[in-house]
Amino acid sequence: MKVEKTVEAPDQEDVEMDGKHLSLRVGRIISAEKHPDARSLVVVQVDVGEASPTTVVSGLLKLFPLDQVLNRMVILLCNLRPAKVRGVLSQAMVMCATSPEKVEILDPPGGAEPGDRVTFLGFLAEPEKELFDKKKEQVLCDLCTDGHCVATYRGAAFIVAGKGVCRAQTLSHCAVK
Repeated sequence: MKVEKTVEAPDQEDVEMDGKHLSLRVGRIISAEKHPDARSLVVVQVDVGEASPTTVVSGLLKLFPLDQVLNRMVILLCNLRPAKVRGVLSQAMVMCATSPEKVEILDPPGGAEPGDRVTFLGFLAEPEKELFDKKKEQVLCDLCTDGHCVATYRGAAFIVAGKGVCRAQTLSHCAVK
């Protein structure tokens, strides 16, 4: 008599995370308002090529005037677990290059459109449906800009297929968060 073994898919807690698990997309900020309950936060609606915009609650307000973020093209990490921030549900994160002195929003390449996927050369994209905080941190620690301000994951550039690389304006050799 043969005994069949069933193999369950590994839980996300057991899977080693890397850049292929991130769902990064190009978006355009279509509205930006001060958070109703927090002076330093902004609530932005971002077109990521889907039927409805993605809501992001961010600390960008203390760094950039609202008129500088409105209609700006950005890179979003879209598969974060949605979380309420001071009562407003945030569904994604705007990716920025950061140094102790400065923060710059990453720029997608020219010609990129809302919804375009951002991948890494050498990593087949297999985004998780939803990233857990612990696993997200495992991957984010390997994101940085190189000497040419290009955003990278373990040295592989953030790429929008057929359009180019994503970069910071001036920050090189800095963390990307």
